Amino acid sequence: MTLIKQFIELTNNEIYEILRLRSEVFVVEQKCVYQDLDNKDQNAIHIFQKEENQIIAYTRVFKKGDYYSNPSIGRVVVEKTHRGKDYGKRIMEASIKYVKNNLDGKLIELSAQKYLDKFYRDLGFYVEGEEYLEDGIPHQRMLLEI
Repeated sequence: MTLIKQFIELTNNEIYEILRLRSEVFVVEQKCVYQDLDNKDQNAIHIFQKEENQIIAYTRVFKKGDYYSNPSIGRVVVEKTHRGKDYGKRIMEASIKYVKNNLDGKLIELSAQKYLDKFYRDLGFYVEGEEYLEDGIPHQRMLLEI
């Protein structure tokens, strides 16, 4: 089941699960110490999938100007035991659909970890600009025309 909520609509348990999942993957699994709580969640649309009442895939979406000059998708994450089952593709498709149907803009922007290049290209994104380091991990700016 895919859910789409503003920050204020999230339950305490959903907020906890989202932050736990992001920390589990981005901080612990990727061994990257960074400030995940960036005061941007309050302005984001939170899109997530639940299975057996557990959040297993998640993204956050911003309207243009809230993060980048284009609408954007970020914090794309799938729980480790659910990878390889198309959850990443499905959560991204739901996020892209949300942007197309609800936000103003001609492009979707994201800061993608370089190793996920094929994943995002398969969804129609293309690289714009040079590779850069973000929190010690190679990233690239990617765009999708909508």
